[in-house]
Amino acid sequence: MKKLKERWNIDSNWRLTVVFIVFSITGSSAAKFAGPITESLGITKALDWYLYWPFRILIVFPVYQVLLVFFGWLFGEFKFFWSFEKKMLRSMKLGFLLKD
Repeated sequence: MKKLKERWNIDSNWRLTVVFIVFSITGSSAAKFAGPITESLGITKALDWYLYWPFRILIVFPVYQVLLVFFGWLFGEFKFFWSFEKKMLRSMKLGFLLKD
């Protein structure tokens, strides 16, 4: 835990716990929202698995990004998660989506 706190520049165990909670809630929420979104786009499990799952993953990704910042803000960690989000997008060569 100490190395993780240093890497993320987190100063307390409580703050680290909040960060873990945000990651947990975000992942669960993004997975839950992906179902109705894919169905509304006409992408259902009636499609073959090799079509359905890649589409679902492509939908989960942007939903996760938005929810991560939202839940980070909700839990008082907006600055941490906005910085985390920017680093993640840049590492995925999607930094052009940011207006810095």
